[in-house]
Amino acid sequence: MDPSTVTPSTRPALEAPSGLRAVPGAGHVTLTWDPVPGAIGYLVHRDGVPAVLPDVDVPAVPACRFVDTGHGAAAYTVAAVAAMDATGPFSPAVEAAPLPAAAATVSLRVDARRVTRDLPRPWAYMVGSEHLSHLLSTDETGGRPIGEELARALRTVHEELGVRTVRAHAILGDDLGVYKDGAYDFSGVDAVYDRVVSLGLRPIVELGYMPRDLASDPSETVFQYEAVISPPKDFEAWSDLVRALVEHLADRYGVHELIEHWAFEVWNEPNLAVFWSGTREEYFLLYDVTAAAVKNVHPDLRVGGPSSAANGWVEELLAHVAESGAALDFVSTHTYGNAPLDWRPTLARYGRDVPIWWTEWGPTPTHFHGIGDGPFGAAFVLHGMKSAAGRIAALSHWVASDHFEELGQPPRLFHGGFGLLTVGNLRKPRFHALSLANRLGDAELAAELAGDVAGVEAWAARHDDGRVGVLVWNGTLNGAQAEGAPELTRTVELTVEGLAGTYTLTHHRIDRDHTNVEAAWEAMGGGDWPVGGQWDELRAADGLDELTPPASVTGPSLTLAFDLPMPGVSFVELTPS
Repeated sequence: MDPSTVTPSTRPALEAPSGLRAVPGAGHVTLTWDPVPGAIGYLVHRDGVPAVLPDVDVPAVPACRFVDTGHGAAAYTVAAVAAMDATGPFSPAVEAAPLPAAAATVSLRVDARRVTRDLPRPWAYMVGSEHLSHLLSTDETGGRPIGEELARALRTVHEELGVRTVRAHAILGDDLGVYKDGAYDFSGVDAVYDRVVSLGLRPIVELGYMPRDLASDPSETVFQYEAVISPPKDFEAWSDLVRALVEHLADRYGVHELIEHWAFEVWNEPNLAVFWSGTREEYFLLYDVTAAAVKNVHPDLRVGGPSSAANGWVEELLAHVAESGAALDFVSTHTYGNAPLDWRPTLARYGRDVPIWWTEWGPTPTHFHGIGDGPFGAAFVLHGMKSAAGRIAALSHWVASDHFEELGQPPRLFHGGFGLLTVGNLRKPRFHALSLANRLGDAELAAELAGDVAGVEAWAARHDDGRVGVLVWNGTLNGAQAEGAPELTRTVELTVEGLAGTYTLTHHRIDRDHTNVEAAWEAMGGGDWPVGGQWDELRAADGLDELTPPASVTGPSLTLAFDLPMPGVSFVELTPS
């Protein structure tokens, strides 16, 4: 299938969603509707404009439920989405208005005997990083050593979040000296990847950007470090470089190690002119010759793409490789500010059963936007991971560390950086949220919510030793409420059934006043960078806070009530005594 012929008219016609329901609650309206076969997501409109804005790059949601907060009376409609340029007709409008702020209760019932599946961990496969030559840097940011702290950050996400691989840009950039006058030098790549492997991680090798000596237009660059984004002047020479690199990696680390643990992604966000100055057809040619070069080293090595921004070119690449015969072992794309869409219906239509990797994802696509540094980011990442669980093989947080210089060095400690960890490796609330998710056991448990639920969600699981963990959070996609919305506070009445014996109950909390190192810094007077003993004070405040002291409880059931602000996260754990 020629990708230029991929249009809405060649896709299955999507009907307007039926059964749109709008249920008002305190401070919100909850919309639900019936699923539409073939849809990868749904576009919700409030009074004729997308309801999921601002600061998102894809306003569609993946599931048949959306909670609208922070707005008054409105008329809602919803349409099914088949691809980024293919939206079906909108449903008839339903009008609703939030109820006034009032005390509202959510009941949460967990059955420790009822296992639903093995707990998926979409955060644990991959994390993003600044270009990995940063690992070799001896410079400082904020008085902190860049290379040393980036390495420590990557080790931390491996050890505490279970992350197994790391993806980064510009492994073929000139700062590592890979290609010069037609000659190869992989010593810089070796230094970088040896360091990554020593940290317990494996690379997802993003093949890019273009070596200056191989670029058709070396003046086309991106980022402060001037990565070249043009197509190669000689596609055969590019193919030879890729094959030589992969052969070198196979010789150095072992081809079966690469087959089992590494993978190769073709470029980064080529659907954006800022990252690829060529045409779509030139990218598809790049994809074909790159995939062939990787497979030439060993047919079982994994290669994929399009590594696109905002879900772009996914179906177009599927159509292209169906025509060209190029290998496609995984599909990768990116989104920010929202939960990922569900591309499984499209892959099924093309007869593809390959993993879907979101190789970049996070609370915001905007540099220096503070929305993710506080507890809003914690609730956001849990919402996304729960949504992705079981349908997406990897949801890769972009990035691990605020040692990140695409637009220049971080100007202050809390600057709205993309990292889970600050410069200085302080843990942001969203790092702690993922650490709590990783603390859940492998046996997912049934967890049922009822009442004025709004943005409250829950995840529960059991360990083999009998420990039961219940993770519950209160969030919204409305970034204008990132600092909180009292009308969305809920009293959670938690009941855990199916217990046997005596347990130690612990209750950890992330909110404005707990597990929030940004608030601790503000309480110390803030400023650009800590000095002297302030770093030690911040590290002392960087733990996971308990909401209440540990207590002893005895089964067969537990009932516990607590207030949960928005944004906020609670983790209740029962450990057999």
